[in-house]
Amino acid sequence: MRKASLPRLQRHFSKATLPPLQLTTLPNKIRVATESTPGHFSAVGLYVDAGSRYEDPSTSGASHFLDRMAFKSTRTRSTEDMATAMDRLGGQIMASSARETIMYQSSHFDRASPLALSLISETVLDSAFLAEELEHQRDAARYEIREMSNKPEMILPEVLHEVAYGSRGLGSPLVCPDDRVDLITGDLLRQCIANWYRPERMVIAGAGMHHEQLVELTEKYFSSLKATAFPSLSSPRLSTNSTLPPHLLPSSQPSVYKSLTRAASYLYPNSSADIPSALNPGSCYVGGVRHIPSLTQEFDHLYLAFEGVGIHDEGIYALATMQVLLGGGGSFSAGGPGKGMYSRLYTHILNHFPQVDHCASFHHIYSDSSLFGLFASFLPEIPKQRGSAPAQMLPHLAHQLSLLIYQSVPEVELERAKNQLKSSLMMALESRVVEVEDLGRQILVHNRKIPITDMTAAIDKVTSETIRQVATRIFGPQSGNKATIVTMGRGDLGDWQATLRKYGIASA
Repeated sequence: MRKASLPRLQRHFSKATLPPLQLTTLPNKIRVATESTPGHFSAVGLYVDAGSRYEDPSTSGASHFLDRMAFKSTRTRSTEDMATAMDRLGGQIMASSARETIMYQSSHFDRASPLALSLISETVLDSAFLAEELEHQRDAARYEIREMSNKPEMILPEVLHEVAYGSRGLGSPLVCPDDRVDLITGDLLRQCIANWYRPERMVIAGAGMHHEQLVELTEKYFSSLKATAFPSLSSPRLSTNSTLPPHLLPSSQPSVYKSLTRAASYLYPNSSADIPSALNPGSCYVGGVRHIPSLTQEFDHLYLAFEGVGIHDEGIYALATMQVLLGGGGSFSAGGPGKGMYSRLYTHILNHFPQVDHCASFHHIYSDSSLFGLFASFLPEIPKQRGSAPAQMLPHLAHQLSLLIYQSVPEVELERAKNQLKSSLMMALESRVVEVEDLGRQILVHNRKIPITDMTAAIDKVTSETIRQVATRIFGPQSGNKATIVTMGRGDLGDWQATLRKYGIASA
């Protein structure tokens, strides 16, 4: 009897412990959302539908500087006063700009929530943008650009976006280009705030706090914002039932979550920038090839990517499962079972080719598009060294993609990848900061919160046939998709189109 009743008790317990979500839209159209999960700390954040995707040549770099100028002098506080107030929070407060979101969030003791939201409000609505502080941030931006030029793991994902999307939209720079640094002024930043930071494009989210409290604080600090009939910025965000929070997907790449990466090379113009994407016509994906010569790097680098589906597409769960299935990482790892060591890029490439230092899958997800692919860092083909050229490494990456189209994924392997994906989602949400960011971004994008149980159920539905169908759709030879390839180092790609055709995947 006790054994028979256990499943019912477990189901009842899971349902009872789901944190209640409350959502209120204020008269000026700001949305306020809370989840009252228990804990000693609270978190609150402001999430804005803005970012580098919405920049044009006259505003390029503004998102990066809005991030850097956060929590500096305002009309009522000096920088020292702001720093002192931030210290009183007893937690942490930060700002971050990305391609489709600019966010300000704080994690703190519950009693500090009014102070946290007041600081966020001041930095958004009343920043002074003092000339001396802007000049200091210009110097910092130049330093970042110099540092990133020596870090392929930071530059190359940005080069990849630039080539994939033709240097506009999702291919716009995350970090202010060097030739724009001196053109970022206080007036420009105020103009961008006026254009982007409109209440209908903003969400304030809280975790571990009472909903009524956050609504009152939002009315107190943000009621001055008025909803306008200003023409909406171009935004592909739609409300559908199939969603997955983009920042919760695991990635084998070094994190560039603070969005401090930017390509420094513009070697080849893309002549096909006006041809719409076959998969997502509104995303401006164009694909292409770029080689960045370098004789100073220890390793050569190769990225192979294709446009994937956007966050609203039902295929997003299969594509996320594929990324975990391929997995990968560094040639040296202290991990073991459960650490991704049985993923395909470990077992098929890293364990067989000692010249490969790093090989991993990646998946950058956006509202109406994504970039899915593989990259490898490997010893170059030079005298007295058993290295490889990009032309020798590309077939290995192409072969791993082709297996997803032409071979059925064994059930044991598929279940392992699905379990790893589900555990990554659930473990990430154990963090208060991730919880509030997940809530804010989901309300911003979908105007509702997708329960984690719905996500795991959608992952459970992924089958070997689903993997084959989505892989064929994304990089099959009849998909109409185009490859994006970026290399850095000494080697040559050779006839890359012939290589991709040989393995039965899309080329151009």
